[in-house]
Amino acid sequence: MIGAGYVGLVSGVCFSDLGNVVYCVDNNKNKIDLLNQGKVPIYEPGLHEILKKNFTQKRLFFTSDLRKGVEKADIIFICVGTPTKKNNNSADLKYVFQVAKQLKKYIKSYKIVVTKSTVPVSTGDKIEKILNFKNSKRLVDVVSNPEFLREGEAIRDFIYPDRVVVGTNSKKANRIMKSLYLPIIKRNSRYFSTSRKGAELVKYASNAFLATKIAYINEMANLCEKAEVDVKDISFGMGLDQRIGDRFLRAGPAYGGSCFPKDTKALVDLAKKFNINLSIVKTVIKSNENRKKILLQKVKKILKGKIRNRNITFLGVTFKPNTDDMREASSLLMIPGLQREGAKIRYYDPTGIKQEFKNLKNVSFCSDLSSACFKSDLIIIHTEWNEFKFLNFKKLVKKKNFKIFDLRNIYNLNKMLNNKINYFGIGR
Repeated sequence: MIGAGYVGLVSGVCFSDLGNVVYCVDNNKNKIDLLNQGKVPIYEPGLHEILKKNFTQKRLFFTSDLRKGVEKADIIFICVGTPTKKNNNSADLKYVFQVAKQLKKYIKSYKIVVTKSTVPVSTGDKIEKILNFKNSKRLVDVVSNPEFLREGEAIRDFIYPDRVVVGTNSKKANRIMKSLYLPIIKRNSRYFSTSRKGAELVKYASNAFLATKIAYINEMANLCEKAEVDVKDISFGMGLDQRIGDRFLRAGPAYGGSCFPKDTKALVDLAKKFNINLSIVKTVIKSNENRKKILLQKVKKILKGKIRNRNITFLGVTFKPNTDDMREASSLLMIPGLQREGAKIRYYDPTGIKQEFKNLKNVSFCSDLSSACFKSDLIIIHTEWNEFKFLNFKKLVKKKNFKIFDLRNIYNLNKMLNNKINYFGIGR
């Protein structure tokens, strides 16, 4: 596994747990040192235990020596980042191509080179050109095998996948890849083989569609608030239709994380190169950006425009629970926005203090719920961590007339009103 980030590390650990010998290679020596000490640099439930077991049983190795990893491997997964370019919305593939150029130096016998990173259509073709060995013996098959791991649920998603997508025209490579995944696909036979370009596009198309569902239900929530309808009823009623399904129909903050924001932008950029206008995906991107501003405006409305010197508490700041990932989280816009208007902000997150807020005046991290909520004017439930789902707010806050803005609709609206708590949800 080249790249011991989220995808490479989780996939590598899980592959080793299936009985394979796995080398995780990364040029960040500090990260490799931590992993060799049994320390996991990311927050992912269950990962530490599986890593420790397979590391002890010598099926899992961590190294900065690419040559060593390549020489030992039959299958090489490229798992490096593909962030959005700073000057446009396209995926930055420099790390992928750097790896491909390095691989050419070390490959001496037949290998399967797999792109696990999310890459635009035809990236596999470009990697193949870089790895073009000028002799009659075919040394490399380049395969696309996109990942579909949800942060916080990654191990379960790996072991019980909805599908395993493999893109290749090589019968040999396809046979080997199917053998690799056999322990997890034999349960449900969800192994899908397609062309390399097809596999590359499946990943982008899937993420853009899921992002569309989130943006759609968030806009429905805006309508529900005006029409005095509970958006949870709308989501439930829609979700009963098997053609629609209820997953990703939960109104709340803007979508965030490492995938949806960058992948929707990259898909629009890719379509532009083919002179195709993805107007729906463009609108989703715009709607999602606007979502953060709408939530900020609603906070101001709840506090009747009086933000200065108000004590505001954020419960959770990550973009979703069971992860420490802050990328594109709504809190990154909301907290600085309220701080600039003079609010005093405290936040508590189970994954600890966040560097993103460290230099903001009047923004402080609390190590427990009690100190975070004490005498708050407004509590904002930003992330639906399990420990936030059954709180006695009257005991925690110890102040009259406090308000709650539940961005995740965790609590029952009628129960909160019966307890005489000033409660505001999303689309309710």
